[in-house]
Amino acid sequence: MNNEELNQFRAETTAWLEANCPPSQRQPIVREEQIWGGRRRVFPSAEAQQWFEACRDKGYTAPEWPSEYGGAGLSPAQAKVLQQEMAKMGCRPPLYCQGLWMLGPALLVYGNEEQKREHLTAICRGEIRWAQGYSEPSAGSDLANLKTKAEDCGDHFLVNGTKIWTTKADEADWIFCLVRTSDSTPKQAGISFLLIDMATEGVSTSPIPLISGESEFCQTFFDNVKVPKANLVGELNGGWAVAKELLKHERKMMAAFDGMLEKPAMELLELAHYAVGLDESGALADSELRSDMARHLMREKAMGQLGERIYWQGKAKQVDPRLPLLMKHLGTSEAQAKDELILRALGDEGLSMDDPAISEGLRKMVKQWAFNKALTIAGGTSEVQLNIIAKRALGMPSVESKS
Repeated sequence: MNNEELNQFRAETTAWLEANCPPSQRQPIVREEQIWGGRRRVFPSAEAQQWFEACRDKGYTAPEWPSEYGGAGLSPAQAKVLQQEMAKMGCRPPLYCQGLWMLGPALLVYGNEEQKREHLTAICRGEIRWAQGYSEPSAGSDLANLKTKAEDCGDHFLVNGTKIWTTKADEADWIFCLVRTSDSTPKQAGISFLLIDMATEGVSTSPIPLISGESEFCQTFFDNVKVPKANLVGELNGGWAVAKELLKHERKMMAAFDGMLEKPAMELLELAHYAVGLDESGALADSELRSDMARHLMREKAMGQLGERIYWQGKAKQVDPRLPLLMKHLGTSEAQAKDELILRALGDEGLSMDDPAISEGLRKMVKQWAFNKALTIAGGTSEVQLNIIAKRALGMPSVESKS
């Protein structure tokens, strides 16, 4: 698509957004008003439902997915234009779903035609909410050590085991799981990738309380759960390849996570001016905090430029494979660094998540600080990410190779 055609698409996209995105859906994101798909989905307002349905019918819940699976079939350049124009107008994401961010891209690569038509379409239409079943009590960063077993019983698998840190599993309709289907091969070679309906007999969940006072995560149990053979994605014992494909998209999502969250009551600089004040020269009164904030803002700007570089390299099909490896670690670490700066600026007002004497907006900032402690664990711990970067990006020898 040449520049003239892309400019025409931009004009058409802007006009469509103006006509279809209601005023309330151009406001900053409010966590309680996020639209999650699923059998039990609830719309916070009529205008939220209107916006979701307009995007669903246009294919804009998954702009780059093929139209036969519910997407819009846009090219990467067109999808970038749509993203830019939505951001410019302040449009909220029409749908939040792990199926969109992680499972769907993996199914496009490894799913068979029947699986694509059944599951991708339902994801795009917001009909099914997905959870991720990877980590286990004894298999977190060492994922290949997983123990949840799927026994071949002819026309179905019989699944027994437990998964942990499954985000909102108690609200999900389906879960994609890594299970062990062979004990006679190397650990990674005996793993398969299954899709499991959470309504199946034998599936249960238990929420895990967090320091933020909420329960985003669950432990999920499988007790003699029957799973049809048709729900196997990819080859039997070939689930590790599917898992790696999915994790690429999870890490990209984690790097961009901050942009999908409810915005704080005040941005960092505004908050610092409010909480710390200015000196006689008009600079932030706390010089050490001022320097640390400047470093953070520079790193944040550099990360945005790195994201742009990866995008344009992808468009030219010349991506340096080392660069995407950095994004998850840098993005989540910087989000936590920002949280620490916020609490430093708040001082005494950053000591409580539930003191009614402190404004709700400031209390939410403290809750977000607590919740974001999970960012450098979910999707692969920072320690594991740094090992991957050292080995694959920098070419350093692994510990195992030393003698």
